Amino acid sequence: MNIHEYQAKQVLKSFGAPVSDGRVVTRAQEAEAAANALPGPVYVVKAQIHAGGRGKGKFKEPEAGEGGGVRLAKSPAEAAKFAKEMLGATLVTKQTGETGKQVNTIYIENGSDIETELYLSALVDRGTGRIAFIASTEGGMNIEEVAEETPEKIVTVGIDPATGCMPHHARRIAQALGLKGAAAKQCGRLIPALYKAFVEKDASLLEINPLIVTKGGDLLVLDAKMGFDPNALFRHEDILELRDISEEDPMEVKASEYDLSYVKLDGNIGCMVNGAGLAMATMDIIKHYGAEPANFLDVGGGATKEKVTEAFKIITTDPGVKGILVNIFGGIMRCDIIAEGIVAAVKEVGLEDPLVVRLEGTNVEKGKEILANSGLKITPADDLEDAAKKVVEAVQG
Repeated sequence: MNIHEYQAKQVLKSFGAPVSDGRVVTRAQEAEAAANALPGPVYVVKAQIHAGGRGKGKFKEPEAGEGGGVRLAKSPAEAAKFAKEMLGATLVTKQTGETGKQVNTIYIENGSDIETELYLSALVDRGTGRIAFIASTEGGMNIEEVAEETPEKIVTVGIDPATGCMPHHARRIAQALGLKGAAAKQCGRLIPALYKAFVEKDASLLEINPLIVTKGGDLLVLDAKMGFDPNALFRHEDILELRDISEEDPMEVKASEYDLSYVKLDGNIGCMVNGAGLAMATMDIIKHYGAEPANFLDVGGGATKEKVTEAFKIITTDPGVKGILVNIFGGIMRCDIIAEGIVAAVKEVGLEDPLVVRLEGTNVEKGKEILANSGLKITPADDLEDAAKKVVEAVQG
């Protein structure tokens, strides 16, 4: 689960990280008063969406004015003007894709005198199973470009969970960022605070880009992005309250209500599978035969008839889906339960697109019998390869 910049700053501030003073605005008429509450004289007006690259993004609507989703205002009146232009408009960045995201919230922040921009993040290093900090002097840039063009400017510092964050970790990061004097000492306090926030809130990503050194020599978190492990959210009601459903795909939100693992993709073949590994293999073989999967959908090992029905309905609500492949291996999951769910869903929502079903495992013969006697237009498959071939051929005509 991701949260907005202003929310991430509130979380980090509670752990002692230095952040600028700011105000949240959801209505244009609130903007000038919000800016007036800040010291000024410069104000930063920021669109709040779950995507990076806001400053370089473009709005679809001409009424949103020129400039991206981060603008400098020289007066409260100008800050209000920018907020009015951006609220309700659609911002397109490299991370949103062509569809963009609608801006429903604005964050007006006091301007900062920037001396240096730096990059700092923390994430779970899958290779070592440890939390790692990534530091670079190339703040304000896309870290992917830095990694590709100048990898020597990126330093990774892993944290041993047995010791936790130690002073030498902070010193190493301060050195990698080129910090000296007061800024280096502040880094010595910032890194343990960020590590504590990451661990205690079960974060999966913490990115500060940029982390700045002001002309006064102080460190300041100028932008912040945080993501959290969805499996641990039951322990963090305060984080759950920060969830903005409007930023999420409606079908993914619907799937989460039924404990389904669903991710929308750009292809045209809908997939319903049990088990993440089998789902990945199913998507791979669809691509192998020249088509693209429309989704990742794992119904899990203990799905009920109702759960399967809802999964099927979610797939069919995607207008991009032109064919459906159901690939189930029944271990804990019984094939007859899957078959009953498919039949119930097809009868409820109707189905004009090709449907190919491959069942194997517990009660497979009973499941095949239910499908065969349903009177529905369902194409059976003997194995995964056969299923992929049939659904791709049906979709491609």
